[in-house]
Amino acid sequence: MNWSDIGDAMFGGLADYGDILSLVQNSLWAGAILGLVGGLVGVFVMQRDMAFAVHGISELSFAGAAAALLIGADVVAGSIVGSLVAAGLIGWLGARARDRNSIIGVLMPFGLGLGILFLSLYSGRAAGRFSLLTGQIVSVQNDQLGWLIAISSFVIVALVLIWRPLRFDSLDPQAAAARGVPTVAVSLGFMLLLGLAVAVAVHIIGALLVLALLVTPAAAAMRIASGPISVPLLAALFGIVSAVGGILLAVMGTLPVSPYITTISFAIYVGCRVLGSRRGRVTR
Repeated sequence: MNWSDIGDAMFGGLADYGDILSLVQNSLWAGAILGLVGGLVGVFVMQRDMAFAVHGISELSFAGAAAALLIGADVVAGSIVGSLVAAGLIGWLGARARDRNSIIGVLMPFGLGLGILFLSLYSGRAAGRFSLLTGQIVSVQNDQLGWLIAISSFVIVALVLIWRPLRFDSLDPQAAAARGVPTVAVSLGFMLLLGLAVAVAVHIIGALLVLALLVTPAAAAMRIASGPISVPLLAALFGIVSAVGGILLAVMGTLPVSPYITTISFAIYVGCRVLGSRRGRVTR
């Protein structure tokens, strides 16, 4: 299924918008799940100042997916391997922010270069290559949706289990260490969860657009809320609205889904930033 198929369905006599939506039902579920996971994980990404790490992991995930595409292996598995390798390296070698940014700066061009190399050697359909960069959210198959649900469920459950120590370590790592929190294990565990979240996001929305769901919704939520419950809930809501809203708008139009998702996500951030600034002026 692609946008031309949907367009043919729209102009070929489907009388009802609900009939059109049935063609992208898997995509809507995938978007909602990605928005939920991205919003929850993104809160800790922002608290730990790791937005740059998301992009670094996505480049290695892209390289892993491209390698799998080249050798005929499962693309999701390749994306996961690439993400976990990157997350493990960043978590292990980048304990300090300066070291972490240096490692990410080294990994990003390396992963992107490998990915481009593998894609240039791939002789299959050009659409398959392009989708690794911009995603294929309009053609989510049942098996892909199953992978997404399974991995996302694992990420959410694991995140809930380590939520309190992870939040303590994210807000005050020195105090957390002094209170006996295993900060190294918590940090590495979060990096691996982040790697899994990036892997499934890359496979669906592409390596170039990961930040739109794993960083922007949480950044927007943190502009207007500060509570331990309100921020994650708002971030998840913003992520779901961006992904699902982008798909719904794309079905009605002729543009790919990616511009809609990124524009909605950016508009939410700008609105939250303006609202947060006005609140700040009122309280002074």
